[in-house]
Amino acid sequence: MLKLKHSNYNFECGTDEAGRGCLAGPVTAAAVILKPNFKNEFLNDSKLISKKKRDLLRPIIEDEALCFGFAHVFQEDIDKINILNASILAMHKSIETLSKIPEFIIVDGNKFKPYSNIPYETIIKGDGKYLSIAAASVLAKTYRDAYMNKIHEEFPMYNWKQNKGYPTKEHREAIKKYGITKYHRKSFRLLPEQLTLEL
Repeated sequence: MLKLKHSNYNFECGTDEAGRGCLAGPVTAAAVILKPNFKNEFLNDSKLISKKKRDLLRPIIEDEALCFGFAHVFQEDIDKINILNASILAMHKSIETLSKIPEFIIVDGNKFKPYSNIPYETIIKGDGKYLSIAAASVLAKTYRDAYMNKIHEEFPMYNWKQNKGYPTKEHREAIKKYGITKYHRKSFRLLPEQLTLEL
């Protein structure tokens, strides 16, 4: 059972990101402050619940949260500042969009940078422990998926609608065949290095 709160602060914000390991598209983060009476038995780490359930949960979270926000950091910035910094920047930007200033921030994972002098704590596997981080993980994933569905229309041969930019065999085969697009992260190893033996 996921817990509602980690701290004693009223406005505790959970934040998480999606798309860190992708070869194309943005890294997307969300931040959520839940109401003190929020309950949902289906809410969990977005990776553990089906797409159908995530799509059902998103409007519930948005409707029942005290406030929420999300932000994309795009491939050009990922290539400039690296994926870890881009993930943290996306979390900062999502917190910035909240209509209430959080008093405490709980972050999924083990890396974060101070945001606006607000106390915070990083929590490994936090999206499976706290409702606000789980809610943020669902929003980050669904907003990122929606963006990848949109750019899929422009470059259908990479099938981003299905693989969402992750390094699947199909995505890598398409990169091999068609090359890269403006949405690909050029700082990532887009194709595994192939060793040829000269016999």
